[in-house]
Amino acid sequence: MTVGGWITMLLSVGFVTGFFAWCVYKVLVIKRPSEDFHGMDIDTRDTDSDD
Repeated sequence: MTVGGWITMLLSVGFVTGFFAWCVYKVLVIKRPSEDFHGMDIDTRDTDSDD
């Protein structure tokens, strides 16, 4: 492989590895406030009785 090929390969592999590490860091380390998570209360009326 030529020198240009090695440089391109190392840069691309380094970028992908760095991006993966950054994503893992964001998911595992950064804490977000719990009020950011809101559930939806959807009433489908499938459990209501017709009495």
